Amino acid sequence: MSQDADARAVPAAPGRGEAREKGSRFFGVAARASSVAEAEEQLERLRCEYHDATHVAFAWKIGAGESPLRRASDAGEPSGTAGRPIAGAIDSAGLTDVVAAVVRYFGGTKLGTGGLARSYRLAAERALAAAGAQTIYDTVRVEVRCPYEKAGAVRRLLDPPHVRLAAERFEPEPVFELEVRRSRVEGVLEALRVFDPRILT
Repeated sequence: MSQDADARAVPAAPGRGEAREKGSRFFGVAARASSVAEAEEQLERLRCEYHDATHVAFAWKIGAGESPLRRASDAGEPSGTAGRPIAGAIDSAGLTDVVAAVVRYFGGTKLGTGGLARSYRLAAERALAAAGAQTIYDTVRVEVRCPYEKAGAVRRLLDPPHVRLAAERFEPEPVFELEVRRSRVEGVLEALRVFDPRILT
């Protein structure tokens, strides 16, 4: 596994953005969603909040790797003019575990398929830009039990965010729970075995 195969970019915070075209207003909203259920819950809350909107189109992308889960909806707009542009904005932002929606209020003038697609994408892009990005890692929990004289050696392996101390307790000897990036697990295990082959649980 490469050093980056366990890393992915997700929204750092909720973001909003707006676009206007010939009187129509497009409000973009982007947020992190770690599951399909969470994405759908956020969309339902958005539909309730903007119950008077003409359309609430969206796209979400969950998971990493070659086959993330995806869904997009035009929400009644002409096919391909809303959901697909929003999904394209997500891909351009390089994010996953994300839901992006655009709320449209019709301004009285038809925009045509090109105008719709541009406006939906622009609102989504602005919301995603406002959300920002942060890198998270797939991790493995490693429990280490050691005598007090070995505790310093275990602590020297800490290297956030790649190797993080998740918990520490005494039973009565120290027990460390480490969260380790999946791509670095073998290296950490080998380092632990070097100074005491009995240290792992």
